[in-house]
Amino acid sequence: MSSLEDLHEAAYDPRSAPRKYIRRPREQYHQHLVDDYFSDNPLYPPNVFRRRFRMSRPLFLRIVDELGKWSDYFITKLDALNRQGLTPLQKCTTAIRQLANGSAADHLDEYLKIGDSTGLEAMKMFAEGVIAVFGGHYLRHPTVEDAERLLKIGESQGFPGMFGSIDCMHWQWERCPNAWKGQFTRGDQKVPTIILEAVASHDLWIWHAFFGVAGSNNDINVLNQSTLFIEELKGQAPQVHYAVNGNQYSTGYYLADGIYPEWAVFVKSISLPITEKDKLFAQEQESKRKDIERAFGVLRRRFCILKRPARLHDRGQLEKVVLACLILHNMIVEDEKTNDNIEEDLDLNEAPSTTTVHAPAFSPEDYVTFERVLEKDADIRDSSTHKQLKKDLIEHIWRRSRARRNTS
Repeated sequence: MSSLEDLHEAAYDPRSAPRKYIRRPREQYHQHLVDDYFSDNPLYPPNVFRRRFRMSRPLFLRIVDELGKWSDYFITKLDALNRQGLTPLQKCTTAIRQLANGSAADHLDEYLKIGDSTGLEAMKMFAEGVIAVFGGHYLRHPTVEDAERLLKIGESQGFPGMFGSIDCMHWQWERCPNAWKGQFTRGDQKVPTIILEAVASHDLWIWHAFFGVAGSNNDINVLNQSTLFIEELKGQAPQVHYAVNGNQYSTGYYLADGIYPEWAVFVKSISLPITEKDKLFAQEQESKRKDIERAFGVLRRRFCILKRPARLHDRGQLEKVVLACLILHNMIVEDEKTNDNIEEDLDLNEAPSTTTVHAPAFSPEDYVTFERVLEKDADIRDSSTHKQLKKDLIEHIWRRSRARRNTS
């Protein structure tokens, strides 16, 4: 005669049965995680931790600690059965692995005992917390001290007045609604994408990020919607004064590719250089503009979620993921920076600097007239200044090259 269990199994209908409870011994697997990475004598050495978490262990623990102060979501709680819930280490580990590997939310279920919905929630809360806690410092516009350092690096590279390089990057949106695919798809991309505009300096620090424009746009359309020059228009950016080839300038600039307009704040290469001076300038400009390309490459290799198609539906969540990755990228850059982080070919003391930086003309509390904004906007878009600056830089780089050649 069949047992009671056999009768139950025979009468089992998977379509009407309730969802099966999956027992996840999270306390036990939290201890496994600690033994592997966070104990006094962990199983895996620091280089393995760095490769899997994309950062050093002290930096990761600092993030976990600050997120615990920001929200009680990252604090271990007890449930109604007095059983310990998921720990901050488990939640932050599954979040950083999703960002680093671009993996599914339940990829670490076997190791951390976190289901897909909980893993996705942890990643979203992690991204939101990183932005709230660290965004103000690690995704800031350059301060007076930052501007002085950036301009000094730019001058050592042969480009006085340069803040960095600007460009755009596309991120494929796999879950783009069918009704939106036309406006998010560009001919050269073939798939729906969302555009990220960024500015990076020589040390790969990303100083500006603007994300969310539909992929059918080009770099100029993104620039017209960007927040890059908001502080400049309001007079809240550091005031810069520098000289190139004997001429004075009061607006810093970014190295850009050929699609950008001929504004005073952009310096572009020469598409068909003929003279030796033009060829040298094009070579120098294109080599220094690679800083933003390197930054995008490091960012996408470090956080593979940006290299793979985005699987989230909400554009707001996608923006949080991108900003969190940028902030973490800058935190890692700062954490790994040393005194000799600047490349050996940059002699920052090679010559007295001709650049001066002063405090902003207006504070955020000051009222700025609309006429003042229009005047500054005209200065930024001035094509005559762009052409004169380009001529002066061509001559400056040529003289600098000849002087180095004579001394060597």
